Amino acid sequence: MKDARYIAVEGPIGVGTTSLARMLASHYKGNAVLERPGKNPFLSDFYKDKERYAFQTQLFFLFNRYQQLLHLSQREIFEAVTFTDYTFAKDRIFANLNLDENEIALYNRIYGFLDARLAKPSLVVFIQATTDVLMNRIRMRGLEYERPITEEYVDQVNRAYNCFFFHYVETPLLVVNTSDIDFVNQPDDLMGLIGEIDRMEEGTRYYRPLGSTSR
Repeated sequence: MKDARYIAVEGPIGVGTTSLARMLASHYKGNAVLERPGKNPFLSDFYKDKERYAFQTQLFFLFNRYQQLLHLSQREIFEAVTFTDYTFAKDRIFANLNLDENEIALYNRIYGFLDARLAKPSLVVFIQATTDVLMNRIRMRGLEYERPITEEYVDQVNRAYNCFFFHYVETPLLVVNTSDIDFVNQPDDLMGLIGEIDRMEEGTRYYRPLGSTSR
């Protein structure tokens, strides 16, 4: 995308946003701003008892994401393009999924106050995969705090993401189905996506590459 200075890679748990953001930053000789969910001290407990730990977990993520992206908003516009492995809107997707009625009312007031102070991405790359593929990728990376994650929860997250981005209009949006491709181990898959990013303009574009994993 011509003149882009801030590109966000977004997607549900296990889809590969961090790996892709790193690779894009390397290709474009840019910066990578990456979330570190394992640093959230409530996350492991949340996966074991969602109702008890949802609010603490969500607020920790909210303020951490805000601090990272506020710093990004203050960068000079002539610096190299920056890639993130999340959008600030991600926080609201999980809040709506996990918080109760009273918690979400308070959360929305805080979120609105913080969101107004952040820069919007030049482009969002939303990468999708089926729930089966997400579960397989989660298990393969073997993170200790993710061991309690259930397929039911991953499916809920996956559906919430698809619903959110079906209605998304805030920025240009490139939607990519990754169920049958491998950006990490198949260079052609990565270069195909980079070509789509370079051609991206306004609005929403859908990119469903031919599967490479069966080649």
